[in-house]
Parts: sequence; structure tokens; C-alpha cells
Amino acid sequence: MKRFSKLLLILALLTVLLAACAPAAVTSTTAPMVMTDGLGREVTLSAPAQRVVSLAPSNTEILFAVGAGSQVVGRDEFTNYPESAIALPSVGGSMGDYNFEQIVNLKPDLVLAAEINTPEQVKALEDLGVTVYYLSNPTDIEGMYANLITVGKLTGKEPAATALVDSLKQRVAAAEDKVAGVTARPKVFYELDGSEAAKPWTAGAGTFIDQLIIMAGGENVAASLEGSWGQFSQEALLVANPDFILLGDAAYGTTAEQVAARAGWETIQAVQTGQVLPFNDDTVSRPGPRLVDALEELVRILHPELK
Repeated sequence: MKRFSKLLLILALLTVLLAACAPAAVTSTTAPMVMTDGLGREVTLSAPAQRVVSLAPSNTEILFAVGAGSQVVGRDEFTNYPESAIALPSVGGSMGDYNFEQIVNLKPDLVLAAEINTPEQVKALEDLGVTVYYLSNPTDIEGMYANLITVGKLTGKEPAATALVDSLKQRVAAAEDKVAGVTARPKVFYELDGSEAAKPWTAGAGTFIDQLIIMAGGENVAASLEGSWGQFSQEALLVANPDFILLGDAAYGTTAEQVAARAGWETIQAVQTGQVLPFNDDTVSRPGPRLVDALEELVRILHPELK
């Protein structure tokens, strides 16, 4: 009997020891992600988005740049970069009209909207049970960096987004260092739409085009415009006499030869020296990481003497 009692005691002690050594049960306590978007709305995700529909080309470029390209299941009609995004289903966007039924059918856990989308469209999608985050357009390079981090957080790619931002900052610093010592700042006219040669459309002060020209060691001759965008008279252009004319409308067929043939434009310095050049407007009109590509290209164009 005593032997049996000792055996029970030993078994009890072993049970206690084994229980003490066993790993504790792990209970998931991951909190939902709550972020405030550009409309001041609190947007909640139970986990980083794995199925994303992008409603703007800039958003698509950001998603792919931070490493979330494989999580994008739909894109707007005007997305054309990167090339791998073109194969994704289009949800429209021409004339501001989107196919909401198509968006819902893609079963997104996040729709990434932009300033080209209206608050009414955001609400309409929410009413269909879709989670929407409205990403405001940045007004400067620092704001673009912040948007990259935001999209990184929304998609679970924050480390990659942070690494991307660090890389972009290094490239911007290198470009600015390169032009820091320049004494001559070439005058630049950036043409957005020259279909009316007597008053072509261009970008004024504060736009990314203006900021990047300045950062690249140039001077935007249209900085005197009252608004961010507007038409610049031919008379004012002849007086400004830019050293470079950059054709943001080259994608729509405008050529240097056509510009040279415009009445009165033959006296402009840029025309006389053959410095009427095509420029990829997507890189400056879409507030994403390719803004840095545009800066580097502008430095190469405006200051070819710098290596």
C-alpha cells in the first residue's frame, strides 16, 4: 500500500513538472489596422490587404514599387506602368466612370482611391461593402515618400517601402549635390498641350514640374502663372526665350519639327539650338516614385556638362 502511494505521488509530481515545461498556448491578439485617409475617414483593416484594386495610375505604380504588385487584382483604365500591371483586369475610369460591379466581383479587401476619385464614388463603393482608402496627392517630394510608407503599411510591405524611400532619398540627394555648384540655370518651358500654339498649356509655380525643374538646376519660365496650370501666351514665351522646351505632349504626337514650324517660334533659343525635346509626362504628372526618375532625367538634359 505504501509502495502504491509513493507511485501515485511520483506520477503527480511528473504531471506537474511536465505541465510546467509545456509551451504556453499562443492566442492571436493581432489588433486591426486603423488608418486615417485623405478624406479624414478612419479606415480599418483586420490584416494587411491581400487583394487590392487601384483606381489611379499613380496608386498602381506605388503598389508595385513597394513590392505589393502580386496583391493587385484590378487597376484603372489609364494604368500603363509597370508593364506587368497592364494585364490586370481594368475597372474603368474613362471620363471618371468606374465599373463598380467589376470592382465588387474582384472581391478586394481594399480599394485604393486617389484625388481623381470623388468622395461620392468612395461612399458608393463603401455602400457596396467595399473598404476604400483615399490617398491624397502629395504636394512635394516628402509627401510622396509619406504616401509610399502609407501604402506599405496598408499592404504589409512597410519594410520594403521604407527601404525604397531611403533609396529614393539617396538618389535625390545625389542629384541635388550634382547641381549644387552650377552658376547658370537654363530657362525651361514645359509644354503640356500645344494644340493652341498661340497659348500652350503649361505648369506654374508649386507643381511637381516646377519643383523638379528647380531641383535640377533650371528655371521654369512659367512660374509667373497665377495658377498651378494655365495657358502661357506666345508673346510671353518669346520674351522669356527659353533655352529648353520640353514636350510633355510628345506622347500625343507633338514633335520638335512641329514646334519649329509654329509661326514666330523660330526665334526662340531652344528652337534655334535644337533643344526642343520629348519628355515622359507620366513621370512628372503621377505623384509616385518615378518623380525621382524625372529629376535625374532633367539633370541630364539641363546640365549635360555634369557627369
